[in-house]
Amino acid sequence: MIDFLKKGFEKTFKIINKTKENKKITKELLEELLLEADVAYEIIEEIIYYLPPQEEVKRDDLKRVMSSYFIYEKDNSIADDKPFVDLILGVNGAGKTTTIAKLTNLYKKNKKSVILGACDTFRAGAIEQIRQWAIKLDIPIVATQQGHDPSAVAFDTISSAIAKNIDRVVLDTAGRLQNQKNLANELSKIIRISTKAYEKAPHRKILILDGTQGNAGVEQAKAFNEIVSLNGVIITKLDGTPKGGALFGVARELELPILYIGIGEGVDDLIKFDPDEFLDKLLDAIFE
Repeated sequence: MIDFLKKGFEKTFKIINKTKENKKITKELLEELLLEADVAYEIIEEIIYYLPPQEEVKRDDLKRVMSSYFIYEKDNSIADDKPFVDLILGVNGAGKTTTIAKLTNLYKKNKKSVILGACDTFRAGAIEQIRQWAIKLDIPIVATQQGHDPSAVAFDTISSAIAKNIDRVVLDTAGRLQNQKNLANELSKIIRISTKAYEKAPHRKILILDGTQGNAGVEQAKAFNEIVSLNGVIITKLDGTPKGGALFGVARELELPILYIGIGEGVDDLIKFDPDEFLDKLLDAIFE
């Protein structure tokens, strides 16, 4: 886990090390370090406000304050329901299709059977991309033609999982339609029809966020959360950006679990996010 975290946040930790130059960690320097890592300024102000009054910052005090951002009310665990249904959302280009493949691969490694539903019928390319991943991972998929009703694909996928006793259903969705109202209507319909196929579905509505966007992705996440009431977030491409500090903004603004982080292009490059491990590595970069 530690090596994976180092890989995922390597650029974030490097920019912190470069900036601090072995200086004593004062509140002024801490502000500079966290800004370099793309922690939102208002969050930095909060962190500093809740630290003890002395100028030099102590590691234990900083971890105590930072940990408060990763306390969630929502449960992010996978229930024993079969099939367990994940509805995957996110804009085009965030790495949604690749993340679906990684999540599917993770389920397979945990000895779970999986079926994919190609509910992004807005783009023919999206259907073909996810079909290719299904072939590569050797798993079943329910897909149709461009322009067909995506909620029907969701219904058929969940129904097939029930009939075939499949453990996990992963449903793709359109990243962008003509406007937000169209997208909201489509996603709401997919959720409603999924519930008709299986009353507890979808169990999780997961947003895929591009980590290279830093704090700019937070507003996008808030918009999706208003539409569907998300259950969690997966953040991609963290290995390619020094903006790992944006995780604080996602956690604070959405109050949602960060479920996994993407740390590379490979199908195995998805790891469960552990806030405690993340903070320890971040604090190592700051203090050591």
